[in-house]
Amino acid sequence: MPRVATGFIAEGGRPRQTEFELTTPVTDEVVIEISHSGVNRADLMQLAGHYPPPPGASDILGLEASGRVVAVGPSVSRLKVGDEVCALLAAGGYASHVVVSEQQVNKLPKNISLEQGAAICEAFTTAWYNLYEIAALRANEKLLLHAGASTVGLAALQLAVASGNPVFVTAGSDEKIDLCRNLGAGGGWNRQQGSFVEAVKAWGGADVIIDPVAGDYLAADQQVLNLDGRIVVLGLMGGRMAEVDAGRLLMKRQRIQGSTLRNQSLTVKGRLMRALEQHVWPLLTSGTCQARIEKVYAIAELDTALQQISENKTKGKLVLAW
Repeated sequence: MPRVATGFIAEGGRPRQTEFELTTPVTDEVVIEISHSGVNRADLMQLAGHYPPPPGASDILGLEASGRVVAVGPSVSRLKVGDEVCALLAAGGYASHVVVSEQQVNKLPKNISLEQGAAICEAFTTAWYNLYEIAALRANEKLLLHAGASTVGLAALQLAVASGNPVFVTAGSDEKIDLCRNLGAGGGWNRQQGSFVEAVKAWGGADVIIDPVAGDYLAADQQVLNLDGRIVVLGLMGGRMAEVDAGRLLMKRQRIQGSTLRNQSLTVKGRLMRALEQHVWPLLTSGTCQARIEKVYAIAELDTALQQISENKTKGKLVLAW
């Protein structure tokens, strides 16, 4: 195990390569030699200074990675040196190595490559957490997914379809809507055509809405939400400020909840990673769900990958290869 690792921190709105000391794993920690890193919109927020790491976490960018275990702490029981794994991280994914609790690490199924492994954790954990723990999506309930062709949207779409839930998506192009329909979406709306409200109402409304947009979308969400419906806000692509109809909220017993994953406790993240092993790994192994990778960039092309994310020109995961 090397003493010094290489990674990228945020500096002046851009990633800057740096070296840092690689600590020896203690208790339940493992050291992963990273082969691939997943690129996420949250990385752009951190670069812009709006999404700092939780207290005590590394300044190194990156929320997920895949690779091989190269060292283990004395209390590690689930993993061993040489295992191919993926990790859900609070920070540290854009690096040659990362030290992390084994609770945040899953061994990859045999038919899932390291490349695919870097595309799983953030999207599928976020989707699972918000669909089934926060929104408590039940059988046959109708799901509306905004930004349906985002990595989290595609993961949530596949999980919901696998469970038999009808899904309606909004996205920024007909091409993205077609991708979602091919994965099982029963309805779709190109946001370039204006408000989605009438289209979703004609579809039957929504019992659960996963919304990474917020802003003006929240008022429209309320209009299409069925009785006892739940809105889960994951992001602020449409802005921080929103108008809420308190009368509709009250009379239709609506619930609006914000949700973030990065600053959740180790206990929560460990529980979610075990849920992935139990519920999502079989779906990935069977091909029912897929880790959809649009492009793999060399780490030297990091700026290009981040630019593609910022322009919303993705229909799947962008992955960095070390």
